[in-house]
This record gives sequence, C-alpha cells and structure tokens, in this order.
Amino acid sequence: MRGVRTGPPDPAPKSPSSPPRVPPLTSRPRPCPKGSPPVLPVLPASSAAGVTARGAPLSPASAPARLSAPARLSAHAGPMAPYGAGGERAGAPRAWGGGARAERGGGGWAFLEVATNASFNDSLQAYAAGLAEAAVTEQLIYMHWMNTVVGYCGPFGYQTPYCEKLRAYLQANLAWMEEQMASGQRPEYWHQVRLALLQLKGLEDSYNGRVAFPTGSLSLSPFGFLLLQLGGDLEDLEQALNRSSPRRPLGSGSCSALLKLLPGRRDLLVAHDTWAPYQTMLRIVKKYTLPFRVAPGGSAQIPGSVQVFSSYPGTIFSGDDFYILSSGLVALETTIGNSNAALWKYLRPQGSVLEWLRNIVANRLARSGAEWATVFSQFNSGTYNNQWMVVDYKAFSPGKAGLQQGVLTVLEQIPGLVMVADKTEVLYQQGYWASYNVPYFEEIFNASGNLELVKKYGDWFTYDKNPRAQIFRRNHSLVHDVDSMVRLMRSNNYLQDPLSRCRGCDPPQNAENAISARSDLNPSNGTYPFAALRQRCHGGTDMKVTSFGMASTYGLVAASGPAWDDVPPFRWSTSPCNHLLHMGHPDLWKFPPVKVRWD
Repeated sequence: MRGVRTGPPDPAPKSPSSPPRVPPLTSRPRPCPKGSPPVLPVLPASSAAGVTARGAPLSPASAPARLSAPARLSAHAGPMAPYGAGGERAGAPRAWGGGARAERGGGGWAFLEVATNASFNDSLQAYAAGLAEAAVTEQLIYMHWMNTVVGYCGPFGYQTPYCEKLRAYLQANLAWMEEQMASGQRPEYWHQVRLALLQLKGLEDSYNGRVAFPTGSLSLSPFGFLLLQLGGDLEDLEQALNRSSPRRPLGSGSCSALLKLLPGRRDLLVAHDTWAPYQTMLRIVKKYTLPFRVAPGGSAQIPGSVQVFSSYPGTIFSGDDFYILSSGLVALETTIGNSNAALWKYLRPQGSVLEWLRNIVANRLARSGAEWATVFSQFNSGTYNNQWMVVDYKAFSPGKAGLQQGVLTVLEQIPGLVMVADKTEVLYQQGYWASYNVPYFEEIFNASGNLELVKKYGDWFTYDKNPRAQIFRRNHSLVHDVDSMVRLMRSNNYLQDPLSRCRGCDPPQNAENAISARSDLNPSNGTYPFAALRQRCHGGTDMKVTSFGMASTYGLVAASGPAWDDVPPFRWSTSPCNHLLHMGHPDLWKFPPVKVRWD
C-alpha cells in the first residue's frame, strides 16, 4: 500500500447560469439553436468525426439536423430488447452525411457512439467529437440542463459570496491549467487535459451554434457546460467555499459496487449502482472511439482509446463512474466524501486538476491498475473524493487456481492524501469486494472525520457494520451468474430485511439501507437521526454489470431507473417528488435490464 500526500451553454451576460439559449421545445422546428445548423470547421473532405446514436433516447423524436460535410452522423433508433429476451437491438433507420433522428424506445437509456478519424491531428479530432455529440443529443442536453443545473449561481444568485468564490476558483484553475499546457512539461499528461477541454469546448460551441476552432485560449465559461462536468467536484467545493446550503446531506450515499469472483474463479463480475437525485435520470450509454496520440507529435496511440461508460447528456465522462476501456481495464467508484473541515485547506485552484479531468486522463493513458492510480493521483484536487476500483481483466485468467496479482487496484482520495494498494488477495480470499461509500483504508477513514461520526451516530458510519456492508457480506454468495448479480444489485427489500432497520428512526425500516436505495419511500413525517435517512427524491438510479467475456467487446447489462423488484416502481405523478422538474422523463420507471452490444 502506498499513500501520496498532495498539496451551458453560453449564459446571458447578466445571468451567468441562466438556461441554455434555446427556445422552448414546443417552438423549436429543429434541434439546432437559433434555428440554424452548426457550421463545422473547414477540414479535408473525409470525415474527422462520426457519431452514432443507438437505442432509445428519452426525448421526443427530433427533426433531422442539417450538418455540412465533412461531419458524418448516423442514428439508430428503436427499442432495446429486455435482457434475456433473445436479441439486443431492434432495426433502425440510418442517415449518413445529412441528419440524425432519434425516437423513444424501451429500456430507459439512450445510446450514443462517437468515433473520430486518426488521420487528423488530435486537437481537430477532440473538437469535432464535441461538435458531433452536441448535434445528435442537443434536445437531451437542454432537458438535462433544465432538470439539474438551471439556476445554479444564476440568474439571480450569481452575485452571492459563494458563487463569486466559485467563479474565481474555476477561472483561476482554468488559467493555471492553460499555463501548464503551454509550459511543455509533462507533455503526455497535459496533452490529454487539453484534448478533454477541446472536446468540451466543441460540445458547447456546437450547442450554441457558433462553431470556430479555438486557436488560442480555450475560454471556457465557468458556469457553462463545465457545470455539467462538475457534479461530483461541486459537492466538495460547496463545503470548502462555504455555500450556505450544500447539496449533499450528511451520510448521503452515492453508489454501491460489487466485484464478485464466481465459484471456481470461472469469471469475475463487476457491477455498479449509481445513487443520485431522480432528476438526473436522462441517461446515455456512450461509446467513444478517440484514437488520440499519447503525446503531441507522437505516433503511439493511447491505451484507452475506446471507452464505454454510463453517462448523461452534455457530459464527456461517466460521472457515475463506470468505464469499460480498450486497455483491458474496468474502472468504477463509490463516493467516500470528507467530513473533516480542517482538510478543506488543501483545496487550491493552482496545482490541482479537478477530479473529472484526472479521471479522463487516467482512463486514456493507463495500461494497468497501478498505472491508472499513478496518473490519477497527480494534482489531487481534494474534490469528488471516492474509492476507486480498477479491475485489470488482462491479469485475470478464468479458472486459474493461483493468486494473480494486479487484478484489483483500490485507490482512495481525500483532500491532501491519496492511498493505493493492490487488493487482489482480499478479493480472492473473500470471493468479493464491496464498496458502499465508506473508506477502506484506516488512515483515510480516520483523517476524513469518520471516527467522530461513529461516536455520534454509531455503527451506520463504520466500514464493517454499515447496513450495506452487512447485506453484501450476507448475500454475495447468492451471485453465481449475471442474472443473480443483477438481482442483488437491484435489491431493496427494506420492509422485510432486518439489516435495513435504522437505530433511532421512526419508523425503523429505512429504504436508504439497501443495495439500491429508494429514499422517496421513507415517510415524510418520520423521525431520523441524520439527513440521509429522511424522505428524499434520491436513490439508486441504475445498475451496470460486465464480465470477463462481455468486457472484451465492451458489452454490459444495464438497468435504468430506481429499483422495483420488491418495492413499488417509481412514478413521478404519484411520488412526493412530482413538484420537481423532470423534462423528458417517462412517468413510470419500470424498465427491465437490457444487454448492450456494440456492432
């Protein structure tokens, strides 16, 4: 084990966080802003970027988007077959060179494929990838923005002390990164940072309908599409910058994960549930094929050039997080947070790279779990503090009896400290590794304030007696294939399960205390010792699982929406959440799992 200590769209001038400049959907003849298509940068006649949207976007069908050559767009629309129903995808219309059309379908997911042409330089590829993605997913981006971040630091609150401090922090951080990119030092690292920012710039420019390849500074708006990337980072920046009402309640879970070694070591399943506000449930499974070079001017291609991940409109990384990479790695995390206010002193805009970017860079450059941890640990921002699990399927041999080092690397980050260890031996001895928002490493656990929480609230905040820790320990042996993994990861039987009982709660059974939370089911008039256990419009919003065989072709099984096997399915119109904006959402969330396969 090792520890490393480390130090929207274009808003209106008076409203830094006003909604994207898009008219109401009912008045929009085409999905392009201002009624005109984005103009692509002048490139040679062959395609620099191709985009394929597969499956079933949750938005209404959009009219064809007119795009000038050389961009190439194709859209596959149609319902996804339920997992196990004998087929993954229905037939779909196809359009080349001129348009894209998407239709509502089953499964609760949209599917997007972005591919760029390696014959062009990396910067053009990155910018074009952003352009094309926005052209295909613009309506989803608009609705997701309205559902989740509209009004954040604007239009009336942008001059509050917190928003002023946040703007200054983000501007200083972007300026410092620009300096590093121009310095010529660590060229491999900063090349990937620049490409990610160029992709984000292309996404924002395309959406705003004023496309021009940046030749100087990237000039990203702090309260533009950058906000959509910052969901996890903002949770910690809000506390560090003293926002009066931080969004993350004490104890709030953010994801469950399980790695399960099947009997006889015949397979290693990797599964993840996202826990999030229900307004975030416009979801896209994305496949990026971005054949960038490791370093500018070089010829070697990045190991993680192909990535499949669960994501959101307007977001160029997962955020859940769950990735299947061409390097043979599968990377996922659950959030551990930080409850020690003394550590916020380590958050500085200079010398740090926010977590969403470090995540992208590590996914692209790493060839092993150890390399992933080394890359990710650099420039620790102390924001979006997670336990990361990186599975290297190249190191795993199905059915092999002996211990195989390097299969599982575990990393935990808090402000000022990152700890990493190979935990393959623990995985093989226990037969599983579970993650549930509590730090594993004792030093991380103690430094981040968990001892004080245990003293105040009891076992709920411990590593081994937390409700999910006990449920995983009891039920992991029930997993013997993908179907049984899906059942466990979608489980919430809080009314019957004794491990879902909450000391100090009235009523005692609590829907937060399950593998896939359903906090909307907790009574609004109950009594709860801390905020995470109360009624909230928050819970498990999906499930993803892959295996040794599926990961080799970027396949996975995915379920969208809150759990419903043992509890009533979530329905907006009858839930306590019906007052919240949820544009583009179906009313009833009762989707079966789908098997995602890429042609």
